[in-house]
Amino acid sequence: MELYREKKTCCGCGACADICPVGAIHMVMDEEGFRYPKVNEKKCTKCGKCASTCPMKGRKAEETEKSYFGIRAKERGLRLASSSGGMFPLLADYVFRRQGVVYGAAYDGNMKVAHGEARDRQELDVLKRTKYVQSDLTGTYRRIRRRLEEGRWVLFCGTPCQAQALRLFLGRAYPKLIMADLVCYGAPSPGIWEAYVKSLERKRGGKMTAFSFRDKRAGDNGHTCAYVVDGREYARSLNADLFCRMYFTNHSIRPSCHACGYCTVDRDSDFTLGDFWGIEKVRPDMDDGMGTSMVILHTGLAREIWEEVKGETDWFPCGREDVLQPRLKAPTQAAAGRARFMDLYRRLPFPLFLKWFWLKQTWTGAWRRLAGGRSGT
Repeated sequence: MELYREKKTCCGCGACADICPVGAIHMVMDEEGFRYPKVNEKKCTKCGKCASTCPMKGRKAEETEKSYFGIRAKERGLRLASSSGGMFPLLADYVFRRQGVVYGAAYDGNMKVAHGEARDRQELDVLKRTKYVQSDLTGTYRRIRRRLEEGRWVLFCGTPCQAQALRLFLGRAYPKLIMADLVCYGAPSPGIWEAYVKSLERKRGGKMTAFSFRDKRAGDNGHTCAYVVDGREYARSLNADLFCRMYFTNHSIRPSCHACGYCTVDRDSDFTLGDFWGIEKVRPDMDDGMGTSMVILHTGLAREIWEEVKGETDWFPCGREDVLQPRLKAPTQAAAGRARFMDLYRRLPFPLFLKWFWLKQTWTGAWRRLAGGRSGT
């Protein structure tokens, strides 16, 4: 069974592996550190369920009536512990009040990123905050189906391709399922992340237990990152962290993300959540450096939930143009040097690869400053 011909046509959601009735598919990491499905042809029965579950095949979202908002949770603790304005934990509270469960990305004991389940606020803590790593959903689709079949409320939060994969996996509507997708810049390599964690552990001489990509201590809308090794915290600007630099210079993003069909406001989830980039132009009075959430409501269920939770927020309505940030218009473009970057990642010992990337970024930055200075003379 051929699931994809080009790597740009596989988003690595893993739904095909979960839906296979004979266990003929498992996810394997490639030389760039991304997971792709591998089919055991001896087991495969050619039932076609894997292909029908793929969110990359013939996707066309319905155009629905939408509502657009900017929100900040009134509870300060929710905002401090969130990457933007705290909408995700408010939706989670809605589900917890109904004895439901919440699914989102979390670190495991080895700092790998996988979707996990939370049943209360305490368990939710590990699901909050942005993880700039593609999450592993192995087994998650099946667990969610079991919860729904038990009659439980379920909130799922993930990238738009993951959310669509869950919808296709389930195959039918569930009235107690709430889908929230994210405005996604692109999915960075889990393999590079795992190597990066090990490199920091070697450097600090201990075990990493936490990494925050969007720390708000500086009141700079989360442009600080921090990590903990053996109980000691290390913090730096987002731009100074090499893994983040690889990501935001578009070197370490999955091939399919550069051809993503979900970079639009037309999505099949109930909610779309993201940072409200440009808040300082739309509502400068709401820009306090601690993050504001952009929220799009797509469905009647989303509007019902919004009516219940909006009292816990400071919010304002806005228009489509106010929230139309770049990743709701077009995919992230690949870096011009991505092929060389990945080639050296494959060939070099990781410490040497990091040093090469650091030097490359340093010299590129110096040259741009020099060129800018000359052009201004």
